[in-house]
Amino acid sequence: MAEPGRGSDDPNDSDPTAGGMPSCSSLTTRELQQNWKQAKQRERPVRLLFEIPSSRVVEQPLDKHVVFQIVVIRSGSFDSRRVSVERRYSDFLRLHHKLLQEFDEELEDVSLPRKILTRNFNPEKISQRRLALQDYLAKLFSTRCVRHSALFSEFFTEQEQKQAHVLLRAGQFKAALELLLTVLEIQEKLLPWQNSTLTVPTLSAVAVCYRDLDEPEQAFSTAQRALPPVRRYGLKHYRAALLELLVDLGYQLGRPVAQLQDELTALRNGERGEVSFQSLKEVVIHKFI
Repeated sequence: MAEPGRGSDDPNDSDPTAGGMPSCSSLTTRELQQNWKQAKQRERPVRLLFEIPSSRVVEQPLDKHVVFQIVVIRSGSFDSRRVSVERRYSDFLRLHHKLLQEFDEELEDVSLPRKILTRNFNPEKISQRRLALQDYLAKLFSTRCVRHSALFSEFFTEQEQKQAHVLLRAGQFKAALELLLTVLEIQEKLLPWQNSTLTVPTLSAVAVCYRDLDEPEQAFSTAQRALPPVRRYGLKHYRAALLELLVDLGYQLGRPVAQLQDELTALRNGERGEVSFQSLKEVVIHKFI
């Protein structure tokens, strides 16, 4: 399978009418526009861009440091959303040390900008560091083993995930949901280069938040999005919990749930006690304890 961002050997990829698609005369204007967009999207290399457009100085009673805003952009697609997180230099340093432990030889030509020992908060120095860190992220992403590594995705999401789960355990579902949706946006941008199960814990946590915020429609649709990769990769503890949530919400919403109920029953009967009876909320909460 071709790696994202590389061209396909399939000649049909450049022809929007190939592969048995309807002729142009039988398509509406809207359908033609959608087909044109799909064809253009196949032709454009999809990659991630990382911008660090700004920084700010944070002063606390016993600490003063700079945080950098990192904007993640997925180019070459019709995903125009820009999503951002903030990280300190120490976060970059931890990432670099972890990557060196796993990919030492592959990172011979990638170096992290050195720590500033004097005039740390000088605006000119901060601006230079901001651009250097932006270049550093671009070089990391250009290294194949890094962009496919879980360490790379965790750098952009782990802090927010942990904060969200603290809020979730405290019952602050609205605040938790806001953080989780940011995490989900970033993970979806990373998916072409990451395992497709990446979003499962986040989608599950989002479904829990929506359910506890009494938004059953949103909870149901979110849980539905999580189920296919869970089925495909055999994540049994998530599968049973998601099915149970979908069955409960389905009855509440008046949706047909007989097939989901049969799947849940067969799963639990077939695994002879190996399948957890934890609720999805319990599964989510235990993920980050």
